[in-house]
Amino acid sequence: MISRNLYITGKKENYKFDTKLSFNEKIVIEKYNETNFEYGHKNIIGIKKRAGHKKYKAKESSVASNVLNGDLKVSRPLEKLVTDITYLPWGEKNMYLSSIMDLHNGEIIAHTIGDTQDLAFVIDTLDQLPKLIESCILHLDQGLGYTSGKYQTSVNKKSITMSMSRKGTPSDNAPIESFHSTLKSETFYRYPELKSSNEIVTQTVLQFIQHYKNK
Repeated sequence: MISRNLYITGKKENYKFDTKLSFNEKIVIEKYNETNFEYGHKNIIGIKKRAGHKKYKAKESSVASNVLNGDLKVSRPLEKLVTDITYLPWGEKNMYLSSIMDLHNGEIIAHTIGDTQDLAFVIDTLDQLPKLIESCILHLDQGLGYTSGKYQTSVNKKSITMSMSRKGTPSDNAPIESFHSTLKSETFYRYPELKSSNEIVTQTVLQFIQHYKNK
C-alpha cells in the first residue's frame, strides 16, 4: 500500500546547527534530521543540553521486552508477526518501506511506501492488519516510531503483544531483515536501471512483494 504521505513532507522538528557544536555533533544532528529522528536520539539530547538548550525535552518512549526471544515456531496464521522499515535511497527523493511479515508462511501481509518515516507511516502499516481473534505477537526493533506511546497504544488496541529486539541486535528480527535484503539484492542491486525514479522504485517494490507472496 502506498502511504497517503507519499510525496508530502510531514511536519517535523528539524534541529538547527549552531556554532557551539563540534563537526561530529553536527553530523549526528544531520543524520537525525535525515532519518526523521530514527537515529541518534540520545546523542541529540546530550548535545542540545550541552549547547545550552535547557528546554529541550526527550519524546516519551517505552521499550518492550523481547517476548519472541528467537522462537520463530508457529502453528497458525497471525500468531507471530515481525515488522521493520528499510531505506529506499533511489529516485528523485529518498523513500522508505515499512513491512509486516507473518512468520507462519513468510508472507508480507501489510506494507507502506512513503517519503517520511514518521509515526503516521508505521501506524498506516499496522492498521492494515486484519481483526485478530486469537493471541498475536508483533516483534520489532527499538526505532523511535515503535517506542512511541501512540504507536504502542495502537498496538494494544488491537490486542497484540509487543516484542522488541535487544538494542543494536538486528539478528533478533532476522526474518524481516532478510526479506528486505533479498528485495534489494534481487532488484535494485541486480538491475541498477530500476533506481531511476520514485515511480519505478515503488512499482518494483510492489511487484516484488506480490512475487514473494506467490512463491
